[in-house]
Amino acid sequence: MGGGADLSRLVDPASVVVVGASDRAGSLGARAVENLLDHSDFTGRPYLVSRTRQTVHGLACYPSVLDLPEAPDAAMLLVPAAQTLPVLRECADRGVRYAIVFTSGFGETGPEGRAAEAEMARIGRAAGMRLYGPNSPGLCNLNKRIGFMFSPSFHLDQRPGPIGLATQGGGIGRCFLQAMERGVGVGLWASTGNEVDLTVADFVRYLADADDISVIATAIEGVRNGPAFVDAALYAAERGKPVVALKVGRSDYGARAVASHTGSLSGAAAVNSAVLRQIGVVEVDDMDELIESAALFARRRPTGGERVAVYGFSGGGCALSADAVGQAGLELATFTSATDTTLRAVLPDYAAVGNPVDATSDILTRPEIGHASLQAVADDPDVGVVLYPFPCDYAELTGTIAASIAAVQRQTDTPILPVWMSDRLGPGYAELVDGGLVPVRSVRNGVAALRRWVWRGQWRPADGWRPLGTPASGEGRVTLTEPAAKELLGRHGVAVPVSGVAGCADEAVAIAGRVGYPVVVKVVSEQITHKSDVGGVALGLEDAAQVRAGHERVLAAARAARPDAGLLGTLVEPMAPAGLDVLVGVTGDPVFGPVLTFGLGGVLVELFDDAARRLLPLDLAQARALIDEPRCAALLRGVRGAGPYDVDALAALLVAVSRVVERYPSQVVELELNPVRVLPAGQGVLALDAVLVVTGELEGEF
Repeated sequence: MGGGADLSRLVDPASVVVVGASDRAGSLGARAVENLLDHSDFTGRPYLVSRTRQTVHGLACYPSVLDLPEAPDAAMLLVPAAQTLPVLRECADRGVRYAIVFTSGFGETGPEGRAAEAEMARIGRAAGMRLYGPNSPGLCNLNKRIGFMFSPSFHLDQRPGPIGLATQGGGIGRCFLQAMERGVGVGLWASTGNEVDLTVADFVRYLADADDISVIATAIEGVRNGPAFVDAALYAAERGKPVVALKVGRSDYGARAVASHTGSLSGAAAVNSAVLRQIGVVEVDDMDELIESAALFARRRPTGGERVAVYGFSGGGCALSADAVGQAGLELATFTSATDTTLRAVLPDYAAVGNPVDATSDILTRPEIGHASLQAVADDPDVGVVLYPFPCDYAELTGTIAASIAAVQRQTDTPILPVWMSDRLGPGYAELVDGGLVPVRSVRNGVAALRRWVWRGQWRPADGWRPLGTPASGEGRVTLTEPAAKELLGRHGVAVPVSGVAGCADEAVAIAGRVGYPVVVKVVSEQITHKSDVGGVALGLEDAAQVRAGHERVLAAARAARPDAGLLGTLVEPMAPAGLDVLVGVTGDPVFGPVLTFGLGGVLVELFDDAARRLLPLDLAQARALIDEPRCAALLRGVRGAGPYDVDALAALLVAVSRVVERYPSQVVELELNPVRVLPAGQGVLALDAVLVVTGELEGEF
């Protein structure tokens, strides 16, 4: 893969112009100039543009971008909203490659602002100039100590490192930068704002290729181009760069706040989470988790088989940590006999030398025993990571212990994750930070980071897989009748019952005799989707008389409930054997494209919130993984003496549904099979009901 935007001259330009430069103390223009000239190691050519000043900060000013002696790589626009479009036009005319628009007051304000953004995008496209922002605090390349920002904190927040950070919001990004107080280093931070052109996805792709970046962290309020984001995340995975993401706007409250902040499309929370998981992005729930998870990935890549050792000097802290490890579904390591022998030889007799290891408070006065025993634990072949709780601070004593831990970490590749639980940040905390151990502040957060770390090590991308992309528009949509939908699905390999459509009671009886009793009779109408709601279904009809009565009854009920609906007759099918009912549905997510949902059938999927989702297409392995994900998978495997159900046939049905959508990606608006009856193992599956909504103008024959 390749083809991402070339951002090298944006993050490390040879020349930069500040438009709106000022020397008025505290102004945005003054801060941007100071950050560039005083607090950066910028080795390129700086230019300043001011319509009112001859010089700023000892540097001569030009009245316009058009007057510059060269076309700079990047332009920083610190001008009012009303002046932004004219200045952008000047930048385009002068041949500027990248324009960083700091100004707010555009898409987040309403229709007029969105119209202005559309004009920005048009100007950029016409000139081949890439736009960054608007409503952005800028960007900083801390590994080169370059800042294109107006922040008064830029000169303070400069700890370089291996983490690449891409956010939409500025405050959240700076929150991450200030985790430098925990020892977290950020190499590049891009805060893309309203994303009129360049997006978080562009920077994820750029960071995936950056040699000085090993982990990518992102905080996103909305994804403007779902396929581009998915493509960038998968590209990062192929390049060996894990992506850790905080998605804001997962509740109704959060979604409304996002809309007022950046005008982003927040998307359905369940779909967002499912997509991130499918493409290997580690989703977190809060800023602490974003910071701590990214920092852990920066220390070492997981294999997915890591087991945990808990080590400490507090029995209660160790027990609490071991509990959290178990509750998170992680495994405690089993020490070798050599490790056990070393621990017994080094630690006091009353120490706990299993896992967890309680080295006791003796290490407060004899730190050397802590060093030797921790080294033995970290070097044990079954230990993938060591969790070290610090429940309290003992000033210089914990400082000595922390220094010993840092020394052990320098001698082992096994990550040691300290949990500093005390509110008192004594010298021990500083020792851990300086030693590069990035202490977390709670057992819960530490174990959450470990769980995500191990999961990402287990995740594997599907070779060459890419999603179908944006869904059908839904314009001119048509809902197929159930028999028409089933006929289409059956031709594409979806298992459906044998059936026939009856225009009269005699035809219904004839079809029943052909398909075999007992039968179900259902009304057929293009306007009636939920037939049971109008009394349009008759079940368990066992002879001709019942079929005649059932045919007339469902038509009469439908006619009474929906006098506006056109009735096309009845669908006659054999009653399905007993089995387990599940739901299989496809909807077109407006951000990411067609998404398949699988869960318990009927209303149970909503009642128990037990569903799993995947972007399409699906192959057989992906279908099996999808089936195993929700809690109802246990029912399919068989519980309380019941035998297993035909999971192989169910997986084949999911793949067949995927192929239908692949065949008509721009036409299938919605597809729901509910219920799908899963029969006992070896007996197959049947889609008992089908709703299929397509666009009016169909490509090719169904």
